[in-house]
Amino acid sequence: MLTEIAAGNAYDVALENFDAAADALELNSDTREMIKYPERILAVTIPVRMDDGHIRRFEGYRVQHSSVRGPAKGGIRYHPQVTLDEVKALATWMTWKCAVVNIPFGGAKGGVTCDPKHMSTGELERMTRRYTSAILPMIGPEQDIPAPDVYTNPQTMAWIMDTYSMTKGYPIPGVVTGKPISLGGSLGRNEATGRGVFYTIESACEHLHLSMKGATVVVQGFGNAGSVAAQMLYDAGAKVIAVSDSTGCVYKRDGLDIPALIQMKSITGHVRGFPESDEITPAELLAMNCDILVPAALENTIRADNATVVRARIVAEAANGPVTPAADRILESKGIFLIPDILCNAGGVTVSYFEWVQDEQHLFWEAQDVYNRLERVMKTSFRDVLKIHLDRNVPMRIAANMLGIGRVAEAVQIRGIYP
Repeated sequence: MLTEIAAGNAYDVALENFDAAADALELNSDTREMIKYPERILAVTIPVRMDDGHIRRFEGYRVQHSSVRGPAKGGIRYHPQVTLDEVKALATWMTWKCAVVNIPFGGAKGGVTCDPKHMSTGELERMTRRYTSAILPMIGPEQDIPAPDVYTNPQTMAWIMDTYSMTKGYPIPGVVTGKPISLGGSLGRNEATGRGVFYTIESACEHLHLSMKGATVVVQGFGNAGSVAAQMLYDAGAKVIAVSDSTGCVYKRDGLDIPALIQMKSITGHVRGFPESDEITPAELLAMNCDILVPAALENTIRADNATVVRARIVAEAANGPVTPAADRILESKGIFLIPDILCNAGGVTVSYFEWVQDEQHLFWEAQDVYNRLERVMKTSFRDVLKIHLDRNVPMRIAANMLGIGRVAEAVQIRGIYP
């Protein structure tokens, strides 16, 4: 639906969500002016020598939305559809997300407009190192700490960490999170986002008196977050009846064998053609009658033109911004319980914070310590958002934004303005 918020512009969505929460909080105009917009925006040109010898130019971005509550924090994504507005939106959401789970970071985000699926490892390394050099003045363990996002991974973070460290003359593992364990990464980081999604779904089921055992689940997007959440839901006794990735959608009424599906995807790179499953369309997947729908792909996948067909009891936003404001209102009118993205998928940034703390202390935790701390943070944050939802009679998205924006507003009011 091309007319909906400038054809689904993610930054317009972020601003609209901010205004709704700021209105509910009755924030004054001075505070709004100080916390609504990004503090810094950097656009860079990235020339890269490709394997065939020619030079190709890529465009990259790094946006720091807020450093009011601490260093900026946010992932870097490599995707053909990366735009500055998308990166600004993601940085904005990161600010509120960090505040919702009450970790001492502000929000940032980065991205490079490229298609990593059609680039060699050498090309990706050269592009990553050149991009790191271009954003070098903005990043650092006390300033801005990148992390993996769409189509970036621990290897990408290792290249960034090495490039940054070589310019400083000594190793600085705390400049990024989501690193390999051998370079100061944290146990439990790779599955952190999916675990956080599971913990918030578990809390929502408890609130709604819905038994996890036997609950039907649909997962849109079977990447890192979607697959980990699906595995944990499967282990808890839920039936994951449909899953999709960029190649197609698979369905089985009695529930898919999620461990086998994860194994197949790791070998083939796709879920399409999974044995003993039926092929369905993306539209059929969203319209499926289920207890829990987990949108774990990209932004704006549930819009005004398709939200009416959603029949889930719970929508758990594992992706960033998968539901537009217009779709929000439709889901709310249908009585669907929404776990908003800045709460639902905050497990990743929470364990990134744990990793940063471990790097700064040079003292590392066992995996179970990470899981226990993450569960405590996610379930406490869920209760905080739910309390605002019930006490103020506002939708869960507005409640989460009220919690996050309120904490940032309090910090900026206490700090004041300099000079």
